[in-house]
Amino acid sequence: MQENSITRAPVQRPIVIEVGGEPLGVVIPQAEGYRFLAVRLPAFAVDGQHFETIEKAHFAVSQAVRAGNAAA
Repeated sequence: MQENSITRAPVQRPIVIEVGGEPLGVVIPQAEGYRFLAVRLPAFAVDGQHFETIEKAHFAVSQAVRAGNAAA
């Protein structure tokens, strides 16, 4: 009797988003894009938001950091 090999779904790991060399959060792959989870205070303005691409998430985080720096 032969055993069938079990194929597992590929694991999609979080992708780190950095601005200026500082990690500010991660994007989690989801069915319809990516969800951003902030790990540093400057990025909390976009925490939990959904994005179509990683690039759009990175741009939004960059904008949030700039806005935070301008307010300081």
